[in-house]
Amino acid sequence: MCWVPGNCCPLCWLPTSVIGCSKVLLRPRTSEEVSRILRYCHERNLAVNPQGGNTGLVGGSVPVFDEIILSTALMNQVTSFNSVSGILTCQAGCVLEGLSRYVQERDFVMPLDLGAKGSCHIGGNVATNAGGLRFLRYGSLHGTVLGLEVVLADGTVLDCLTSLRKDNTGYDLKQLFIGSEGTLGVITAVSILCPPRPKAVNVAFLGCPGFAEVLQTFSTCRGMLGEILSAFEFMDAECMQLVQQHLHLASPVQESAFYLLVETSGSSTGHDAEKLGCFLEQVLGSGLVTDGTDGTVATDESKAQALWALRERITEALSGDGYVYKYDVSLPVERLYDLVTDLRARLGSQARHVVGYGHLGDGNLHLNVTVDAFSAALLDTMEPYVYAWTAGQRGSISAEHGLGFRKRDALRYSKPPPAVRLMQQLKALLDPKGILNPYKLLPTQA
Repeated sequence: MCWVPGNCCPLCWLPTSVIGCSKVLLRPRTSEEVSRILRYCHERNLAVNPQGGNTGLVGGSVPVFDEIILSTALMNQVTSFNSVSGILTCQAGCVLEGLSRYVQERDFVMPLDLGAKGSCHIGGNVATNAGGLRFLRYGSLHGTVLGLEVVLADGTVLDCLTSLRKDNTGYDLKQLFIGSEGTLGVITAVSILCPPRPKAVNVAFLGCPGFAEVLQTFSTCRGMLGEILSAFEFMDAECMQLVQQHLHLASPVQESAFYLLVETSGSSTGHDAEKLGCFLEQVLGSGLVTDGTDGTVATDESKAQALWALRERITEALSGDGYVYKYDVSLPVERLYDLVTDLRARLGSQARHVVGYGHLGDGNLHLNVTVDAFSAALLDTMEPYVYAWTAGQRGSISAEHGLGFRKRDALRYSKPPPAVRLMQQLKALLDPKGILNPYKLLPTQA
């Protein structure tokens, strides 16, 4: 086990993220070492901050005061992989991109893909129930995670690391820890189902004249592409402008109000190309899409990555435009972009840019506001306005980023009081001394 005492370490990912400080950083290599650490801390009432790749955006992985940081960085071993079932078992500190390479070499893919894949840990992905770019095709981690090993606050090792797809014996305890953000236990190992690697992948980049046409294109896409549709992403014109301005990437289609990235993944190159061709012919012929010729369809990996970069690097482009206020909400798809236009009108010249992009197929909007510098007054103009607006549509104030420290007191906009009370009771049951990731996820109690 590696430990670093007596120094203060600023810990953050993006310049606009929460910054924390701690004098003790522990890097265990095994679940047994994690157990010993938590048992020691539990007996002495020492608070612990579990930390993976530290790529979160809501301050869930950084200490608030003087919590001991428990990093999974050295817990980075693959335990097993079954090439018949596609079930991967690994330690929690494995980096997602490394796992992706590992399973791809064996003709499988990870069921999730994130912009932060080069840094994020699989344990952190599970602890935050990360969504990402493959959610539309493979669903959430609540479905693809088969088993977990978790160390509880008192040091008890809970071994639910099954590799069974069907196990109907009592409560499915692993589900408690998926999305719990390290407040109920420290995830030390994961068993996850990996789908076979698609034999044929196509990526199309399209331009749309309005959001109504975006929605109609999505409906057409689902109907015509069906089982091979693996991603349907959208971005507005301001996103494209920022990507071009700060990253010098070129748009493959003519200037449009909205842009779409459609990906198909299947087992037959000819079959998939024919279905995608029929879809493009339909949406271009009907005027739903104004540009999206053969030149914007990529069938080889390098061209596909170039098209994906326009969508995946929006966060990077935004960070080059100034301070960024970030919101990650779920809404009914027909109202998805209304929040962007309403907030743009509300802020007016106070903001440099108000942009919207995200996973349309999941109803997930990433709403970002760039300004010259942080302003508390501007934040008061946006919060709780954004949360109340989202609640008015029965949406979620956090689609995939979690609550962490930043959004814990906004939980009431998405969950009724009885649900919040039950969460607090579960926390008290599993962590009665409150040492695990304190001040995160649950609202401040009066």
